[in-house]
Parts: sequence; structure tokens; C-alpha cells
Amino acid sequence: MRGLKKAAPAVIGVSVLALTLGACGGDSGSGDGGDAARYVTVNGSEPQNPLIPAATNETGGGNVIDNMFTGLVTYNQETAAPENAVATSIESADQQVWDITIRDDWTFQDGTPVTASSFVDAWNWAAYGPNAALNSYFFEPIEGFADVQGEFDDEGNPVGKPKAKEMSGLEVVSDTEFKVTLSRPNSQFPVMVGYSGFAPMPTSFFDDPEAFGDNPVGNGPFQFESQDPKVSIKLKAWPDYPGDTKPSIPGVEFKIYQDLDAAWADLQAGNLDVLDTIPDSGLAGGQYKSVLGDRVVEQAAGVIQTVSFPIYEKKFDNPELRKAISMAIDRQQIIDNVFNGTREPATGWVSPVVNGYKAGVCGESCNFDPTKAKEMFDQAGGFDGKLTLAYNADGGHKGWVDATCVSISNALGVDCVGKPTPDFATFRTEVVNKEMTGMFRTGWQMDYPSIENFLTPLYKTGASANDGDWSNADFDRLVEEAAALPGQDGIAKFQEAEGVLAQDMPVIPMWYGSVVAGYSDTVSNVQFTPFSRVNLLTIQNA
Repeated sequence: MRGLKKAAPAVIGVSVLALTLGACGGDSGSGDGGDAARYVTVNGSEPQNPLIPAATNETGGGNVIDNMFTGLVTYNQETAAPENAVATSIESADQQVWDITIRDDWTFQDGTPVTASSFVDAWNWAAYGPNAALNSYFFEPIEGFADVQGEFDDEGNPVGKPKAKEMSGLEVVSDTEFKVTLSRPNSQFPVMVGYSGFAPMPTSFFDDPEAFGDNPVGNGPFQFESQDPKVSIKLKAWPDYPGDTKPSIPGVEFKIYQDLDAAWADLQAGNLDVLDTIPDSGLAGGQYKSVLGDRVVEQAAGVIQTVSFPIYEKKFDNPELRKAISMAIDRQQIIDNVFNGTREPATGWVSPVVNGYKAGVCGESCNFDPTKAKEMFDQAGGFDGKLTLAYNADGGHKGWVDATCVSISNALGVDCVGKPTPDFATFRTEVVNKEMTGMFRTGWQMDYPSIENFLTPLYKTGASANDGDWSNADFDRLVEEAAALPGQDGIAKFQEAEGVLAQDMPVIPMWYGSVVAGYSDTVSNVQFTPFSRVNLLTIQNA
């Protein structure tokens, strides 16, 4: 996201690793004038839900929504530092009451103005319990959130109506100013608001949210053109985009693939312009480098791959069992054999690209030690039946999942097998509905560049991405205390919270992700953001 004005000193600093961009520069347009009007094609996956920011927390829909909407801030291409976009200032004297002013010249793609109410109404809708928005949890810091959520039973089913429809902590001052009062000080708030879940929404959305999801209207650099389920999503450049950088291409087509091998074949055949993840088959033996040459992009990214346990299943409710399974995984061998050495074994739950990363937090539980793993496994009572590791078959995960199960089986003497689900949307629906009966693949692409984003949304009790339904009072307390502290004091407290994960192992850290992508000779100036997404504002037709 992009930097803030006077509020910047209140934000925890972001330290992003230097990014090595393998893309070459290029002039806009093409020599014969024909390709300048060509839509760029990028691989994608089927969105889990309609294209509504508040209802989207996965990459299939997120890659589309991020280009259709612009929030209060965006993030710098190289440093990930937040910078003002629709906002002109985000200020606070105490990190609890925030005064936000916005530009008076920004509109939605239907011509209606983006006002303070566009944000406030969108945030209230997202937080309102009966709307069941996946991103509602992100509004928990705002005063009055509990009143609009309603009451739920232990299984998350609503049992009581909300006390209010609007959060008391939101106040529209004028068309260009609104105030946000948090229930407690939160130094991360100005960094958080660049996440797409905080996007403004036009009045047409509130008139008919279901119809809007099929034909969304944003305020970002690209606007919705068409969607062919499980085939493609097309966006066209919005010529009136008020942002500082406008698209150089006329549009983009996200081509939906059932597996990355097919996308890799299309890239080589000239039927795909950009592939954001080279599959195992392309990585093997460094094939991708010999095929693509200087059309390879390799860089650090705020991504981590993990394996989660359904803590709601009693057979996994044992930290020592979970630690033994983690210790049975030979991460480095899997990385070398499956990914051609293009990943880094994870030793904790926070990505190295954000300030607050600390190596070795996981301790011995993330070190491959089959002898000790077997001892711990037996002491924990072992495991009855077959261990399964579920994953979406359209994401190129089969190779590492199978290798992980082989490592676990060899070390622990238990039968472990991969359990594929046909596509990402189906897989995530099962995960969100808490239908997992065995281990399952999880991963996290940061929403905003902060240590907090790698901890709170994933592991706090009831958090939106707490897929395994883990709960720990000490962790909850520590992340709340950390959010109220500025600078390095807050970071140190977040690191304490990460230490609780090491004690309980609700999720197994596997490796830190990185961009290993490629592109065809039909495009140039291909860059990827620190979020591992192709930057459609820099790419050009060659």
C-alpha cells in the first residue's frame, strides 16, 4: 500500500527485503500498432464468492478485486510502505480516534462520487453479522463492532439479532471527512485500511448486493467487463481512473486453469502472457530458466505456506502430536526436490519481508528429526487410521503434498496420503465451513505489510482466517496488547504472541513463499508486488 501523511510516525515500520525484478523494460504499445489493443492474459483461479470486497478473502477473487477497487491507501511497489490514494490524510493523537480526509475528485466507475459515506456504509455492511461477510473480522477493532455482529453459538450459528445496524465508532463529518473510533488503541490501523476489505462501495451495491456481485462497479484502475465461470474473468482499463498511475494496457483476462501444468504449457505455446507461479514440472532441473531466459521473475514476497489441523476434530487436539508431525517433515528436501530450491524453510509463522520477523521462533519442532519425531508421536498416543492432507488440485500442490506425506509416513510409520479437491473455490468453501476431517493445506498472502497481519487474522479466537478454529487466551491477550503499542514495543509484543504458536503448534510452518514467475515475449515491464501479484499498472504490450 502507499504511505500516509502525518499519521506515518504512528505506524509500525515496514522493512521489506530488496526485490530482484527479472523483468525487462519496454515501450508502451507495439511496433505495428495492432498489439497495443490486446488484452494481457494472466493465469487465475475460480473465485470462491461473487466479486464483493467484503466477501473475498482468497487469491482467486482477490487478484481481480485488487485491480477493480482503490482504498484509502495503496502500497509502494518496492517497499510495500503505505501511501495515500483516496485518502489525503489519516491522523490520530492517541492511535484510537482517527480522523480521515479524502479527495473530493474521486468517483466510482459509474460516475457517482466516492464520499466519506462510501467508506462508512461499506464498513458497516461488512461488519453487520447477518450479511455473513467473510472479511467482517477486520472491522473488529472499531467501537461498536460487537453490537452489529449479533450473538452466535459455539458452532458459529447466529442465535440472536444484532443490537445495532451501524458501528458507533464510525462518524461521517462531511463528504470528504469521517472519524473512526477504535475500542482500543491500534497502531496498525492506518496500514490495515489498504486491504481490499476496506474498499468503498457505491450506492448501487447497497440497493442489490447479489446483482452487484455479478456485475461489480469499483473505483480502481480496471473495471469489470465479463465473467465466464471456470473459464475467465475480463477487466478493461478505466480511462477516467483518478490515481497517479494509469494502466498502459487496454485490459486483462484472468484465465482460469484447473492445474498449473496446463497454464505452463500455454505460456510456452504463446497462449498465456503471464504465469505467476511456475509449477513443479517447470521448476524441475531449472527448466523454466532455460525455456524463458530473462523472462523469469524471482523475488521475495509476503507469503507463507502452512499445513493446518482441524482443532475442532478431537483426534488433533493434542499439541505434542502436532509437533511430532511437524518434526517429521523434511522441508529442505521437499524444497530441493519439488521446487528446485526456490523456497526457504519456515522457522516461524511470520514472513521475512515484514518488520518483526524473527528466525527460529518455531524451535526444534520445525527441524527435521525423524527419531525424535517418532518418540514424541508414540508418547502422544500415535494416530488411529490414515492421516490425510487435503489440498486444491488446481493449484499445483500435488507434488509437495505427496512428498510431505512420504516424509511423515517414513518418520512416523503411519499411512499418510494427499486428499485432492477439484478446485480452489470448492476447497475453500469446505475449509470455511469447518468440514475438514484431516490436515489441510493453508497459505497466507499478506493483506497489508505488518507482522500483525501474519498473526491476528489467522490465529486470534474467531478470526476470519482461523481455519483450524484454534483458540488461546494468552495469544489473544498478547496481540491485543501489541496492537496498542507503537513502534518496536508493539513488534516485541507481537513476537511474544508468535511464541505461543510455537508452544501449541496449531499450524505447521512449511516454507516462506517467493515469486517464481514467467512471462511471454508479447509483454514487457512485468513486475510483481510484494504481495506476489502481477502489477497490472506497470505491464505493457511488447
